[in-house]
Amino acid sequence: MAETKGESRVQGLFDVLIAGAGYVGLTIAVSLRQARPGMRILVVDAAPEGVWQRDGRASAVAAAAVRMLRQLGCWEEIEAEAQPITEMVITDSRTSDPVRPVFLTFGGEATPGEPFAHMVMNRDLNGALRRRAKELGIDIVQGVAAEAFDIEPAAVDVRLSDETSCRTRLLVAADGVKSRLRDMAGIHVVRWEYGQSGIVCTVAHERPHEGRAEEHFLPAGPFAILPLKGNRSSIVWTERTEDAERLVKEDDLVFEHELEIRFGLKLGEIHVEGPRRAWPLGLTLARDFVRPRFALAGDAAHGIHPIAGQGLNLGFKDAAALAQVLVEADRLGEDIGALNVLQRYERWRRFDTVQMGVTTDVLNRLFSNDFAPIRAIRDIGLGLVDRMPGMKNFFIRQAAGLSGATPRLLRGEAI
Repeated sequence: MAETKGESRVQGLFDVLIAGAGYVGLTIAVSLRQARPGMRILVVDAAPEGVWQRDGRASAVAAAAVRMLRQLGCWEEIEAEAQPITEMVITDSRTSDPVRPVFLTFGGEATPGEPFAHMVMNRDLNGALRRRAKELGIDIVQGVAAEAFDIEPAAVDVRLSDETSCRTRLLVAADGVKSRLRDMAGIHVVRWEYGQSGIVCTVAHERPHEGRAEEHFLPAGPFAILPLKGNRSSIVWTERTEDAERLVKEDDLVFEHELEIRFGLKLGEIHVEGPRRAWPLGLTLARDFVRPRFALAGDAAHGIHPIAGQGLNLGFKDAAALAQVLVEADRLGEDIGALNVLQRYERWRRFDTVQMGVTTDVLNRLFSNDFAPIRAIRDIGLGLVDRMPGMKNFFIRQAAGLSGATPRLLRGEAI
């Protein structure tokens, strides 16, 4: 792999150019090249070299995504630092309540011996995908953005920020929820803000978490405690935006006091490790996923509330589905940039992403309030689900990414 920064000096015709070297863009590149070694693939990323190594965030990787990463030759490198989630507990209360009753508990296995999810540091995930890309000879250019493009009948002319240009049969935008390429393609989005922000940080604690994840539904929004390797947990803390902005600016003593009120003392004394940051939460759904010779994937196609922890796994489904559609088309001698080929991908992914977007929107509106009648109804509902093994198994399979029309890679199979 030629991984460079600054001036790319890439020329010629590529089969696929991917804008964005996050987990979605890299997964698409690795999946395509592994299945079709003759494909020429270029990944360009606007972020400077090494930014991904400083990412202190963690993500919940569903069982289906683990199967895919294993099939792609990446999971063995990640597994040593990944923390299986062995149990999921859901509560509903106020911060002032002396006791937080548990309304719903999930066991942590999608199938016997297979946890429904693992917590993985983002830098470990990105690093493993980059290492595999290097093995496969994929070109990655850092510090260079795709600034403009012109779609022609047979190819796309792409102009890069280092004043070079190249041609590709297909341009994939995996450049995030504020995708500039999506806007340039004239694809409109449905978007609204929640007036909430998500605070993310890592917490060290005295006692082991035993792989237990917790989601506390509080009036301002969900507060999730997600287990990491060792006596550490990742926090995803939803607050009203004005309160979140105030909290991240507070000194350590005040911030940790507010955190402790929500975290509790069950794991002993807690201490925040590394930086804390907040970002505004909203729902973004692209009206179209494709144009001729152009496709959206990951957050460029959809941005959802983190209440169900499924944003990353939706992106992995996009990557697996797009790769499968393109590989199958290429094997049949079809034009991988043709609209009728790309629409297969759009039909596959549109319903699932809209369904997940609506589900997370409803859940957030239902649980992020303190209206007594609604609280009573939702708590009764959680209690009923807890007493229905079949329903709990359904939700576990959903969380594991094993329901619906699953792409082959997410079943652990080669394309």
